[in-house]
Formats: sequence, structure tokens, C-alpha cells
Amino acid sequence: MNRRTLAWFVATAVLTLVAAATAPAFPLMVQGDTSPDPDPTRKTDTTGDEASKETVEAILRQQEQMLRGQRFTYDPGDRRDPFLSLYDKVDQGDTRPPGIEGMSVDEVDLTGIVEEGGGNLAYFTGSDNKGYFLRVGQRIYKATMIAIDPKAGSVTFRQQIDDPRQIKPYRDVVRKLVPLDEEIGND
Repeated sequence: MNRRTLAWFVATAVLTLVAAATAPAFPLMVQGDTSPDPDPTRKTDTTGDEASKETVEAILRQQEQMLRGQRFTYDPGDRRDPFLSLYDKVDQGDTRPPGIEGMSVDEVDLTGIVEEGGGNLAYFTGSDNKGYFLRVGQRIYKATMIAIDPKAGSVTFRQQIDDPRQIKPYRDVVRKLVPLDEEIGND
């Protein structure tokens, strides 16, 4: 016997042992198979089969509901929800108060500044088309007015931001008065 034949026999023997080791001990029953039970003395537990069928059916129903968009729940516990974007922070369950306190910096327009002895006032038009006066230190939605500059015709808000990419948890937003001729369109 030469080396090539010996190698072929060894390879065949190894493959046969691997196939025998990975083969199931009892053949699987195919649905609709009417072959007799190889061990008629074996007792079958029908309640366990029924419970497992019910469990499988419940899992399949839940998967179908999820695929149709009818049901999906995620409980993050005390962790961040991985399905929400870090870039687009969504305010969940956050109800805004009425009036200018519930409007963001982008929703109000600076329409005037009033100089008076006790301090300056800024006059804003809100998204509800109503006018509001604010002083330094007053809050609107997630922002506080920190300065009024009547000479420059501007106000500065310190807006709270929840952006993990930023070092500071706030940014300063400057709103300027729009001159009347620019507002009308330079007629």
C-alpha cells in the first residue's frame, strides 16, 4: 500500500467519524410523516407539546404584529435609548407652558427695545402673533435672556443644549432688530 492510498483511507475514515458524530441519534419526524413510532413503549407528554405549540404561536403572532408596526416596545431602564439619534434630540413627554415661556428662541422675533430708567425691555412677537415684553434674566423655553444692547439693537439669549458633541451645555444666541426698510423689502 502506498502513501497516497493510505492518505485516502485515513481521510475517508475521518470524514465518516465526523458525519457519524454530527448525525442525530433519532431521525427527525417530517410533518405529515405516518411512519410508526420506533419505540411504542415510550410515553408521550401531550400537555408539553400543546404548551410548546402555544408558545410558538404566541411568538409568531408577536413577530407578525411587530412587522405590521402594531407593536414594539423597548425599555431602556436608566440607559440611553440606542434607537434615538444623538444628533436629533427629541423632547419626549415634555409639555411646554403657555405663552412666551413655551416658545423657543427660534419662534420669537425681536421687534423693539424700550429704554427706561429701571432697565431695558425687549419687545418680542411670538409664534402666536402676540406681543411680549421681557427683561434680562427672564426665561423662555430652554433659554434665558442674558443681555439687551439698545445701541446695537440686539438681545442675547443663553440657550441650553443637550448635545453630547459639545463641551459647553449652552450656546449664546444673538437676536437683532430688523430695520423697517429691510422688513418691508426695500420698496
